[in-house]
Amino acid sequence: MKYKNILQIDDDFDDCEFFEDALKTVSDAAYTAVHNPIDALNKLINQEVIPDLIIVDVNMPFMTGPELINEIKKRQTIKDIPVIILSTSSLCSPAGSSFSGAEDYLIKPCTFTELQNLIIKNIC
Repeated sequence: MKYKNILQIDDDFDDCEFFEDALKTVSDAAYTAVHNPIDALNKLINQEVIPDLIIVDVNMPFMTGPELINEIKKRQTIKDIPVIILSTSSLCSPAGSSFSGAEDYLIKPCTFTELQNLIIKNIC
C-alpha cells in the first residue's frame, strides 16, 4: 500500500462519504475528512492530523483547493506531504494553475466501481 493515512479536504459531505466507502473496500488505510479548508490547514499545522497523503477538492468556500495547496507548500513541516486534487471539474488540467503544487489531478468518477479503480491505481 502506498499510503496509510489519508486526509480528504472537501466541503461536500456526500463526496467524502462516497470516497471513504470506496476506500474501505480496497484498502485498510486510515481516513480522515475535514470539510473546511481553513480548519484542515490549522489541523495540519498543529499536527492534529498527520497524513501521508492529502486529497483536496478544487471548489470550496473560504479557501479554494489551489489556495490551500499553496498554503500547505509554504509550511516547512507539511510541505512534503503529497497532494492529489480530486474534483468534479474537468476545466482544470495539469498545465493549469489549479494543478500547481499537486502531485496529480484526478476527475471524480461517477460510479462506485470507477472510484474504486481510481483509488487502486493512484492511492493503494
